[in-house]
Amino acid sequence: MTAPRVGVLALQGDVREHARVLADLGADVVAVRRPDELASVDGLVIPGGESSVIDKLSRTFGMRHPVREAISDGMPVYGTCAGLILLADRIADGIVGQQTFGGLDVTVQRNAFGSQVDSFEVDLDVPALGAPHVHAVFIRAPLVLDAGDAVERLATLDDGRVVAVRQGALLGTSFHPEVSGEDRFHRLFLDMVRERVR
Repeated sequence: MTAPRVGVLALQGDVREHARVLADLGADVVAVRRPDELASVDGLVIPGGESSVIDKLSRTFGMRHPVREAISDGMPVYGTCAGLILLADRIADGIVGQQTFGGLDVTVQRNAFGSQVDSFEVDLDVPALGAPHVHAVFIRAPLVLDAGDAVERLATLDDGRVVAVRQGALLGTSFHPEVSGEDRFHRLFLDMVRERVR
């Protein structure tokens, strides 16, 4: 079977960590900074980082429209932390002028758990991934405040707050599987890519 060719949006953030996980899972990984690089891949990861900075750089590098087009065309996209914010249709507390790529019918709150010093780790039950629990690392993480009927809630904290979602070909997590040694979300993403190119 041909290795899935996937990109990691390489404008800012934890690009290498995602690339390493995807490569370890057998993917052909491309660092995506330009529209022609995006056009060469069958799926895209939007990494954690600073959502407002990635937004600005995507416009500077002419990537905002191509990414939005890829999403509307059904390309599988996985966003972690800032990537989830960038996939959200709505941001409750974005900075002035902040935009997203959109596609996920959710409203998110940036830095919902506080600053860097408020980072935490927790084990999450993710029925779609089966046992064991997912060890999740939250670093200045966003939170899904509300989600449309078409959005599948994949994981919640003990208090019911939503931290992982899927809608069609889009997958988003508030946390960072790529830094905790957890690869099942990346496996799920690659399965989505293979399903699309089959």
